[in-house]
Amino acid sequence: MTAILGILNVTPDSFSDGGRWARLDDAVDHAARMHAAGADWVDVGGESTRPGAAAIDPDEEQRRVVPVVRAIAERGIPVSIDTRNAATASAAIEAGASVVNDVSGGLYDPHMPVVVAETGVRFVVMHWRGGADVEPQYIDVVSEVRAELKARIAELVVIGVRPDRIIVDPGLGFSKTAEHNWELLRRLDELTPLAPVLVGASRKRFIGRLLPDNAPLGKRDAPTATISALAAQAGAWGVRVHDVPSTRLALDVWEHWQGGHGDRA
Repeated sequence: MTAILGILNVTPDSFSDGGRWARLDDAVDHAARMHAAGADWVDVGGESTRPGAAAIDPDEEQRRVVPVVRAIAERGIPVSIDTRNAATASAAIEAGASVVNDVSGGLYDPHMPVVVAETGVRFVVMHWRGGADVEPQYIDVVSEVRAELKARIAELVVIGVRPDRIIVDPGLGFSKTAEHNWELLRRLDELTPLAPVLVGASRKRFIGRLLPDNAPLGKRDAPTATISALAAQAGAWGVRVHDVPSTRLALDVWEHWQGGHGDRA
């Protein structure tokens, strides 16, 4: 079964839902709804990584995320922390997070791999060339992303991160054009031999280009759900999405198609 990470942004400036879940009770209630709808983890983030977003102080990031992580974990809901700061990851793990999802793959903060190695949590290693604003330059995007992720895995293992705790993310939208994103999705099966693969396409700009101008962001959920099902077909370990119910339904359809629907009707 393909895992679902439900996105919970507790930021004032997220491109999709900035400020919507700023209150602790609202954030926890939304996490509970996502979990009930089929999210295997709730992925809590306190710093926007959209193009043009300013970095924030790790202390402010922790102020935003740690109470949310703790409250969600106390409800028995598995939690992932979306951060590139080692201090935030450490505080979130102490509060109950079992996955660290780092858009820099541990390159932004050199202490991050040490935190992951010492705690033994799962580590989502995204392909990163310096952030969403870096100009995309590739000859063969899939081959280059695969080679760079392979090298990064080797570096992390040397530091002490257990290879069976590593999940890779091709980094859709991060220093990549729309065509680069589609090519990575078309050839996703070339990445799955490296490690379990997480796909984070939800509501991104390249999906928005399929829709009429000025279409609301929620209109991107149906194509996101389609991508989720096709990613499962290609062998993805998991998908990271804003709208859990539509993706859960799409994955249920795919799993029934495959005859592996388990206990779900």
